[in-house]
Amino acid sequence: MEEVLCVKGGSGEQSYANNSKLQTTCLYRSMPVFKQAVLDFCCTNLPQTVTIADLGCSSGPNTFYAVSEITSIIYKRCCPVGRAAPEFRVFLNDLPRNDFNTIFQSLPAFQEKLQEENGPQFGTLYVAGVPGSFYGRLFPSKTLHFAHSSSSLHWLSRVPPELVDNANPLINKWKIFISETSPRAVINSYMTQFRKDFSLFLKLRSEEIAPEGRMVLTFRGGRTADATSIESCLLWDYLGQAFQDLVAEGLVEEERLDTYNTPYYEPYPEEIQAEVEKEGSFTLDRLEFVPLPWDFINGGINYDRAATATQMAKAIRAVNESMIRSHFGADIMDHLFHRFSEIMAADTKEVEHVSLVISLIRNA
Repeated sequence: MEEVLCVKGGSGEQSYANNSKLQTTCLYRSMPVFKQAVLDFCCTNLPQTVTIADLGCSSGPNTFYAVSEITSIIYKRCCPVGRAAPEFRVFLNDLPRNDFNTIFQSLPAFQEKLQEENGPQFGTLYVAGVPGSFYGRLFPSKTLHFAHSSSSLHWLSRVPPELVDNANPLINKWKIFISETSPRAVINSYMTQFRKDFSLFLKLRSEEIAPEGRMVLTFRGGRTADATSIESCLLWDYLGQAFQDLVAEGLVEEERLDTYNTPYYEPYPEEIQAEVEKEGSFTLDRLEFVPLPWDFINGGINYDRAATATQMAKAIRAVNESMIRSHFGADIMDHLFHRFSEIMAADTKEVEHVSLVISLIRNA
């Protein structure tokens, strides 16, 4: 997946930077859990250099937000008690095709803003990019003190292998993700792949995070164990229906659609808790829901479903285009997402966009 999964870079109309309102707001709404984790970390024996990692940093308005909050909270916590603030080493991680150029072009302005907000004594951040999958080792042992990830861990390391078995693949007919009509074996394959990936993620981070270090993770999730719930599947069903229409028009081959599967999964709270306990390296400190209204992407303007559908089509395209383009080619993109917005606008269903935020402490 490293070769094909990346958000739309740059700052154009279709870029992730201009179509990530849901992700940005989810990050903001997770801040109570996030800030408490930072404050709790301040009560430990702070090292001279605090090392921070943002996993799945993307490129856009979200990239520096968590880093800004962590460093500012620690600095302001130290100053009133005459405690010397630590230096900060920051690692920004994402897949190799992420738009790191845009990130580092904006770094001087970000550094300047931090000093304006915190005062001239606020030191320089030492920032480095770390391209690579967080389903592999990224950092030396026990070097991280605070790790953060937002809107990333619902992406799997790969499409479940049962769906791409050349000899006898599971077929999720007419669908690109789990749906009410999906065979149970398809649903189980997604569930198994997520649990394997999440357990691996925890194991790898346990090797990289120092004892009593913190990790705060925010990602899409479900309220219940039903992976086919309308909250988890509705938008994917709209996109699947748009693909079906392109098949009917002769623009996409049916076989190509039947062999396209989205490497994505929305876990439920008990599933997360069970995996944390089974892996054993972390204590689950907090787990909370972060729900956003159906039309939040359109500024919460009620009853303007067409405008909401247009904005949602742009948001989904900004994240999924690289994978769709790799499998189907570039020619269908405009028509596909125009059809998606028409299908969504014509429907009447509404669901909340639900994420989970969890706070973890590395066991001593």
